[in-house]
Amino acid sequence: MNRVGVIDYGVGNLRSVANALRHVGAEPVVSDDADTLMACERIVFPGVGAFAYGKEALCAKQLHNVVLDAVACEKPLLAICVGMQLMFEHSSEFGEHEGLGVIPGRIEKFGACAADAPPLRLPNVGWLPIGPSQEAEGLAGKLLEDVTADSRFYFVHSYYAQSASPHAVATSQYGGQTFAAAVGKGSMFATQFHPEKSGPDGLKMLKKFVN
Repeated sequence: MNRVGVIDYGVGNLRSVANALRHVGAEPVVSDDADTLMACERIVFPGVGAFAYGKEALCAKQLHNVVLDAVACEKPLLAICVGMQLMFEHSSEFGEHEGLGVIPGRIEKFGACAADAPPLRLPNVGWLPIGPSQEAEGLAGKLLEDVTADSRFYFVHSYYAQSASPHAVATSQYGGQTFAAAVGKGSMFATQFHPEKSGPDGLKMLKKFVN
């Protein structure tokens, strides 16, 4: 059974992630110990809540090094929601904050698409389709290969990564704004949506990651 490390830095729905991994045949190892996590074949970097708090909590336990080391040694890494946002260089959520800098670009807040448009309801909560934005390679290509126009994924977020990011491999839309639903770089794949909460489509993606 494949052992998948789940980074426990006090931010994220660890139980849902662990249960979903177990459902697709993996052995989840929820830990805040760097050596334990790096001994696993794959790593999941979950996250919910505010960007700055997540970065502070991650660094307080020195677990940012697990993320960076996994990327550097090409260990398969799946980052989810705020985990994905933390992979970027900067965020404007409640001030200016630095991310981990794995992916170039900024995280911005959703806004009305036109001056006369009604304010968007935030956070964006619900099921949305995603579509490929470029030819995905590496881990991203494998995890996205079964996504169809009928696939739906579960989102909960008020901030987003721009779809123009050179590493955006899938996009979605909310309130007229196209945003990066997923980014990929080598053995790293990150999603703004929650695959562990996305029903059959999300579980199919997790199973591909595990295998």
